[in-house]
Amino acid sequence: MRIIEGAGEWTPPAAGAANDWVENLRVPDLSVGTYCIPAGGLDSQSPHTEDEIYVVTAGRAKIVTPDGTAEVGPGAVIFVPAGEEHRFDEVTEDLALLVVFGPAYGSRAHGSAAAQDD
Repeated sequence: MRIIEGAGEWTPPAAGAANDWVENLRVPDLSVGTYCIPAGGLDSQSPHTEDEIYVVTAGRAKIVTPDGTAEVGPGAVIFVPAGEEHRFDEVTEDLALLVVFGPAYGSRAHGSAAAQDD
């Protein structure tokens, strides 16, 4: 067992950064991280090669995918399949997301995991 300290907690992005991504845990079959976007911020991520679950722990925004748009807030759980375009838009309150990737983030990437923005 392991308690994952800080996972899902709001952290303001570094000066000059649009958002903040921190990987909190990595094992071969999954990874867990925290993604934060400040109110009014922009989400510039690209589709991922892994399935993804977001749990909104704080803030409010809209999630936009080819299937539609939905308002999300604390407690919302969102599944995004591998390869699907998605972004958070209209961030009205500082947004903190607990993110779970299966398998681990970047493990299916063709090239560097750093090439994927999250």
